[in-house]
Amino acid sequence: RISVCSLSSGSEPPSSPQVVEEGADEEDEELSGAEDADLRASSGRGSLLTRRGITLRVLLKDGLVEPGDGILSIHYLGKTFVGDLLNDGKIRWVETGQIFNSPSAWATHCKRLVNPAKKSGCGWASVRYRGQKLVQYKTTWLHKYQPSADMSLISEGEDDEMGDDDEEEGKTTMLVEDKNKNVPKYSCVCLDRDPHTLVELSAFSAINRFQPFNVAVSSNVLLLMDFHCHLTTSEVVGYLGGRWDTNTQLLTVLRAFPCRTRLADKDAAPAVEEEICQNLFMRGLSLVGWYHSHPRGPALPSLQDIDSQMDHQLRLQGSSNGFQPCLGIICGPYYHGNQGVASTITPFWVVPPPEQRPNDYGIPVAVEVTYVQDNFLTTDVLNEMMLLVEFYRSAPDLVQFSQMWSPNTSILDKIKVCYNFSSSYIHKQTKHNIHFHDLQLTCSLR
Repeated sequence: RISVCSLSSGSEPPSSPQVVEEGADEEDEELSGAEDADLRASSGRGSLLTRRGITLRVLLKDGLVEPGDGILSIHYLGKTFVGDLLNDGKIRWVETGQIFNSPSAWATHCKRLVNPAKKSGCGWASVRYRGQKLVQYKTTWLHKYQPSADMSLISEGEDDEMGDDDEEEGKTTMLVEDKNKNVPKYSCVCLDRDPHTLVELSAFSAINRFQPFNVAVSSNVLLLMDFHCHLTTSEVVGYLGGRWDTNTQLLTVLRAFPCRTRLADKDAAPAVEEEICQNLFMRGLSLVGWYHSHPRGPALPSLQDIDSQMDHQLRLQGSSNGFQPCLGIICGPYYHGNQGVASTITPFWVVPPPEQRPNDYGIPVAVEVTYVQDNFLTTDVLNEMMLLVEFYRSAPDLVQFSQMWSPNTSILDKIKVCYNFSSSYIHKQTKHNIHFHDLQLTCSLR
């Protein structure tokens, strides 16, 4: 599959440092200076500290770590975050200048930018000081100052770092066969499957999550995408352009950009992608997703599709380290298991795998989408349809529209039914019309 364009929407850093306390685990919150002093005065060096007592301030005070710029880091699902360790034990995120009171607060904030479903950050096992996990410095502190201490007194050990949410995710990352269907569901780990194995989508509610963003898709996008997928018996791919509003958490898909190339044609792919990138830039749009077809199969993601979607989601994060969703859409135009003659359209997203098992497949989930009817069919869409017709006109895998789709319906009639949803406003609002002819499709202006 051709790679996605490296585009992202930037975000301005805050004008002044902000102290962020979100996501701190109860046992991982930093003690105040007074609490720290009281604790040491009452317990002494020889007494055992509580789980909350072993903090970055303690490690700094006893010389196990030193303050410095860029010496803290988090690596999560292909993204790297860098932080400064301040003299008071707080963390300053280099990207934005935000101040965090604890490792878990910083880790939770960063991980939620990549994976909004993340509940906690597992800070002490996620944050590294000069390349080594902070939790190892806690262990060193205990061995040095409290050698008789039970290792469970470490505020967050390796075992604790899994967290309830990761255990929950771990239970839903394995494939098993549904007895009533040939499509497997996610409920257990299976990494040795055929990459073309189709996977049934989960609902966000089924994995105890909320959909982290809203999606609105233009009817023109649906029309062009479905048209592209109907033209050929081979799999096609294209990109989606639109806008992401961080305030309303709304992803608006405004344009489809079909790739007029063969999936195996690696030589032509860069030029096609460059053209799409320029079209996005000229229209002031961002890359917000991709689509592809399963011409004669169910509109469900394969294991390969899940990997591709996860890769696209990570690429769209860009350099801003801000969350931006990437929508995947699968179109199944000629699957006889579809209800009626219309294509099955499946918007989906992938919940990342647990960080303890980064090589696992993510969990594909169905995305609820609102389809917005456009007032007119744009010239851009019509031009794109004509270019697609020219591209496939002489191809050996061009659909033969005179053939029968069912005993009483030809493929041409099937396609007409698919576009009935748009005819009511296309004919009323514009002078453009789509004419379907036997054996080939042409788009013309009245």
